[in-house]
Amino acid sequence: MASEEASLRALESLMTEFFHNCTTNERKREIEELLNNFAQQIGAWRFCLYFLSSTRNDYVMMYSLTVFENLINKMWLGVPSQDKMEIRSCLPKLLLAHHKTLPYFIRNKLCKVIVDIGRQDWPMFYHDFFTNILQLIQSPVTTPLGLIMLKTTSEELACPREDLSVARKEELRKLLLDQVQTVLGLLTGILESIWDKHSATAATPPPSPTSGESGDLLSSLLQSPSAAKLLNQPIPILDTDSEYICSLALECLAHLFSWIPLSTSITPSLLTTIFHFARFGCDTRARKMPSVNGSSHNSVLGQERGRLGVLAMSCINELMSKNCVPMEFEEYLLRMFQQTFYLLQKITKENNAHTVKSRLEELDESYIEKFTDFLRLFVSVHLRRIESYSQFPVVEFLALLFKYTFHQPTHEGYFSCLDIWTLFLDYLTSKIKSRLADKDAVLNRYEDALVLLLTEVLNRIQFRYNQAQLEELDDETLDDDQQTEWQRYLRQSLEVVAKVMELLPTHAFSTLFPVLQDNLEVYLGLQQFVVTSGTGHRLNITAENDCRRLHCSLRDLSSLLQAVGRLAEYFTGDVFAARFNDALTVVERLVKVTLYGSQIKLYNIETAVPSVLKPDLIDVHAQSLAALQAYAHWLAQFYSEVHRQNPEQFISLVSTALEAITPLISSKVQEKLLLSACHLLVSLATTVRPVFLISIPAVQKVFNRITDTSAQRLPDKVSCLRHGSVCTRCPWEAVPQVLLWQAKVIIHQTLSVLEDIVESISGESTKSRQICYQSLQESVQVSLALFPAFIHQSDVTDEMLSFFLTLFQGLRVQMGVPFTEQIIQTFLNMFTREQLAESILHEGSTGCRVVEKFLKILQVVVQEPGQVFKPFLPSVISLCMEQVYPIIAERSSPDVKAELFELLFRVLHHNWRYFFKSSVLASVQRGVAEEQMENEAQFSAIMQAFGQSFLQPDIHLFKQNLFYLETLNTKQKLYHKKIFRTTMLFQFVNVLLQVLVHKSHDLLQEEIGIATYNMASVDFDGFYSAFLPEFLASCDGVDSNQKNVLGRNFKMDRDLPSFTQNVHRLVNDLRYYRLCNDSLPPGTVKL
Repeated sequence: MASEEASLRALESLMTEFFHNCTTNERKREIEELLNNFAQQIGAWRFCLYFLSSTRNDYVMMYSLTVFENLINKMWLGVPSQDKMEIRSCLPKLLLAHHKTLPYFIRNKLCKVIVDIGRQDWPMFYHDFFTNILQLIQSPVTTPLGLIMLKTTSEELACPREDLSVARKEELRKLLLDQVQTVLGLLTGILESIWDKHSATAATPPPSPTSGESGDLLSSLLQSPSAAKLLNQPIPILDTDSEYICSLALECLAHLFSWIPLSTSITPSLLTTIFHFARFGCDTRARKMPSVNGSSHNSVLGQERGRLGVLAMSCINELMSKNCVPMEFEEYLLRMFQQTFYLLQKITKENNAHTVKSRLEELDESYIEKFTDFLRLFVSVHLRRIESYSQFPVVEFLALLFKYTFHQPTHEGYFSCLDIWTLFLDYLTSKIKSRLADKDAVLNRYEDALVLLLTEVLNRIQFRYNQAQLEELDDETLDDDQQTEWQRYLRQSLEVVAKVMELLPTHAFSTLFPVLQDNLEVYLGLQQFVVTSGTGHRLNITAENDCRRLHCSLRDLSSLLQAVGRLAEYFTGDVFAARFNDALTVVERLVKVTLYGSQIKLYNIETAVPSVLKPDLIDVHAQSLAALQAYAHWLAQFYSEVHRQNPEQFISLVSTALEAITPLISSKVQEKLLLSACHLLVSLATTVRPVFLISIPAVQKVFNRITDTSAQRLPDKVSCLRHGSVCTRCPWEAVPQVLLWQAKVIIHQTLSVLEDIVESISGESTKSRQICYQSLQESVQVSLALFPAFIHQSDVTDEMLSFFLTLFQGLRVQMGVPFTEQIIQTFLNMFTREQLAESILHEGSTGCRVVEKFLKILQVVVQEPGQVFKPFLPSVISLCMEQVYPIIAERSSPDVKAELFELLFRVLHHNWRYFFKSSVLASVQRGVAEEQMENEAQFSAIMQAFGQSFLQPDIHLFKQNLFYLETLNTKQKLYHKKIFRTTMLFQFVNVLLQVLVHKSHDLLQEEIGIATYNMASVDFDGFYSAFLPEFLASCDGVDSNQKNVLGRNFKMDRDLPSFTQNVHRLVNDLRYYRLCNDSLPPGTVKL
């Protein structure tokens, strides 16, 4: 090697060249290879130690630390002990000497490298590792450095990566837990001393807007006047260094709280101190403090002092997120809630200088987010625990939450608060269901709060009260859930309304219906402003202010119609009779509104502001139809329970609704409105199902219209709905018979309609399905006759098979056995090995879809009970294993595989006796039935295919097939069968363990562990005495001593939790030993 000085100059030059803009990728690869080769040399670390102490080049320092990191984490086992001692001594000295001048990212990396050494060697070979950290924290000069080291230690040692054995991980966790009390005491001392010092020495600061105020709520929350007094002290102004140290201490606490258990180590004085710092977040002055520049702590400085409040709330939330609370800690929790709600009162307090909203706007956005997280955790995790405390005023808390929710400065903040109310309402609902005896007492306690919430949420969705905010919402861009910001806002608001309705139905209805009525009157009154012009009808409202008011009213009506629709479920079922009159009032209004809209054709009317008012009018009409559709189940119950007493009322409702629908099924009507009309028609036809439907003139009009040429121009999705709804209920003789046009056109245009007819009838009575099939029989036969002619045109075959699949799923009984057999035989004859290969390999996704649909048809066939289709089983299995499987087995693409393995699973699951015959007599004689095995070769081939699928990278296929095997074991005792137990069991276990070792399907760790247990539990003796030793003997990359340790550590437990823990320990330690052995220098002799 060259001299250290020369090497340093060369490395600086290389690094500068590597990161220069003009360096080519090829040259960068050369430099990278050169640097990697240098790092692999024995003794390279000595040069890196020199580089670190002698350069100021950031790239060189980072590279040198990376060399050390690689050495410690991957090669440490092979480093001579003398070298290790030198490294353990030199790196901390280097850190201590230069930590104030190093860039923060280099300093942090050096800290991590030292912690990595501790991870390997503490306490045996590096006994003063943690003691040094504690000393650094206790020395004022090095406190920040000590805190950085402490946080890094918590991150790297408490939850270490897998490059340690399980025993070492457990040892490190225990060692750290032993230090927790000391560490928490030190951190408490640091925070308290800084707070006290600045509280005592600071000149009297200007009081915060709420300082010195402690209202009734505060005293009820805190119980003790001294606590209230403490929290009302003025917030001290910290100098920059103190602020930096506090932020580091709070970061340490947040990480420590993420893994240490709740215990008395977390003292009341520590909690109180954290809350003192949480007050920084709700002090508006904290945001306006100037930041100090030019200090070496540039990673933190320049940020607002409010960040201390954010960090303190992070600590509180870490504690809040723990669901398992020891009895002795519950009192601390109560104290935490009391102190946090004092803060909530502080930030929602109104006074002359600030409204609540302006105060929230002045606070750090991150602080508000953390505070909202706290409230969510409180309601979701701890409310049921705290509600029982008489000294905690839950109703007053809800009053604060109400103020906090409805003064949020951002839409996201408001959404998050609505989520909290949803959690609270869910909690209340489940509590009432579990305590029906005192339901009224619980509801009375919260009634006022719920009514207030309902009223305010309804106000928030209305332009009448909230126009400025609602107009900010985007109603065009779709998010990942395919909804706009406005739709999300409305949906979340209506969910809250619905949940209140479930708890207080009478209050909710009496609040909502009058508001709906007000807006309906405006809408129904528009008729007087409609005038006839030369080009049609025009709305004679032109004044700008009137147009704006109409726009707001229509938007509100649309929202309220959605609200009424959302509440439909609360009028049906057991409460139908009790709430009948309210529901009838709603339905009558909705029927009236839909008919009104269709009669005066507001959707086609000219307006003064067409870009605004026309979409509003269309939306109101569509929402009125959708709201009426939501009451289809109520109408169905009305029809079945009350209709006979008052048939005229019911017939009138349905007839009027159909009169409203009929004019809208036209290509001249906007698609949004057309779809709503069709959806309502489908619901009336399939959910309400009145027998008199076909005799209503409006329905006959719709039915005649489907043969009209204008119907061909309707959108496809409307066309499907139209056929589905009309054909479901109309006389089958009226369905137009399909004529044989040009073959390809008929298949594309007609099969989708026929398929929709079959799908819509599949849930009907046997008689309806029989009539349907008779009317379609000729079309089905023609389709089957045409199939061979189009076998090479995958797009046509795809549509044909879609139709036949739907036919098999819905009408296979009506088709009869002979014709069904003819269809299956035709398909089996047509799908030869060559045809399958052509479809899968050469026709891309369409060809694969064709084969998948064919396999789905076979899935339906093999599931059929009885003996009718059993003769096809050999052909189906032969097709799968001899024709389809060889084509797809080696392909990496997942196409066809999922359907093939589902078919094989169905073959086994529904035809178990095809493989295993057992007689009652045999089971009585032998006590345990040892089934007679048939078709053994086919069974073995299927199992082998399942085994091979576990060696492929597709995680979805792996999960599906593992589920299939587990299902077969649960239902049919697959793993217990002699053939599986003796020839396959441990092959499968071996494959599953190898998958865990190679981490190829890590997301399925739990499922693989359970499946391994279920297989091993069939023969634990064989697993422990034969399989495990053989498995370890076959493992490469580990020596015999390590194999013995692995074997000894695998305890002979027979319960599921212990066994799976042993499996994961084996896998972890095997990987760790391989990593260690790979890190040893070449030629190392192991004794």
